[in-house]
Amino acid sequence: MKLLDTDDFSARMRERGVDLARERLRVTNFRGTEQEDDLSEPANADGFGRIRHFRRAASAGWPSNSLPIDPACKALGLPRTDLLRAQVFQNAVCNWRCWYCFVPFALLSGDERFSEWLSAADLVGLYQNQPDPPSLIDLTGGQPDLVPEWVPWMMAELERRGLNRSVYLWSDDNLSNDYFWRYLSDAARRRIAAYPCYGRVCCFKGFDDTSFSFNTRASPLLFERQFDLMGRLLALGLDLYAYVTLTTPQPEGIKDEVRRFVDRLQRLDENLPLRTIPLEVQIFTPMSRRSTPEHRAALEHQKVAVTFWQEELRSRFPAEKRRLSVADVPLKQSHVT
Repeated sequence: MKLLDTDDFSARMRERGVDLARERLRVTNFRGTEQEDDLSEPANADGFGRIRHFRRAASAGWPSNSLPIDPACKALGLPRTDLLRAQVFQNAVCNWRCWYCFVPFALLSGDERFSEWLSAADLVGLYQNQPDPPSLIDLTGGQPDLVPEWVPWMMAELERRGLNRSVYLWSDDNLSNDYFWRYLSDAARRRIAAYPCYGRVCCFKGFDDTSFSFNTRASPLLFERQFDLMGRLLALGLDLYAYVTLTTPQPEGIKDEVRRFVDRLQRLDENLPLRTIPLEVQIFTPMSRRSTPEHRAALEHQKVAVTFWQEELRSRFPAEKRRLSVADVPLKQSHVT
């Protein structure tokens, strides 16, 4: 497997993905794409959006997934729920090529056939111009943080329209680059951290350097970069959460590697594992067409890994702490208590 040059590829994808002069980014249009086949509802917002139903329930053997349900309900003062509708917008560039990605690779390279330049005003306008818009907007990708300006642009537009207290903004980050610091000012980062209805989820693409490189096609040396970037984000006081994917090509040593991964999370913050949700990799149309026998074996290995993950949490945290809502788990440097 040829490894990606992540830093070079990131720069090229950013160049394709943002128009700073006009404050626009490339946003995927789902109509006529392979991804459209997997949507549970037709694409909305003139094809640039999709409705996602976030569900707390997970497959047997997997922990429930309360992201972003609990953070959104807490910020908006909504009662607990097990299902939350979200308006999803997807940027059209990514700097990794995860084999299990539910997005066709053709939609990750800024291809003009499947995307257009849109501003935050365009996106919020599309969001509002529909019946019963959800109370959650999910900025996903792709890799949204190739265009870190996207989040503050959306915040400014929501504020301008008086929606900043009634709409929860959620964004993904694959912990691959330092653009959040390189391209945003200190003032912009402080504004993001202080915004009352915003949460960010960072995805660890594996639990050791082998699984990470297998999953992303990036150098195994970049496994450590994820922790460095997560630590820098934690220091800003963002309302921060994490996912981890547990697919691995090798069945040996999973228990020890999962233990070391949880150790590594706790070196960032003792409670960070309780804000981290293991994501079950499931089969979507694009992934099924690119998967190999090794990939299909990895789908089985993740079931072993998630068992060890849950054992680790039970051994490290008392039951009352594990029962906390993910949004109520305290972080040392978080503004959120």
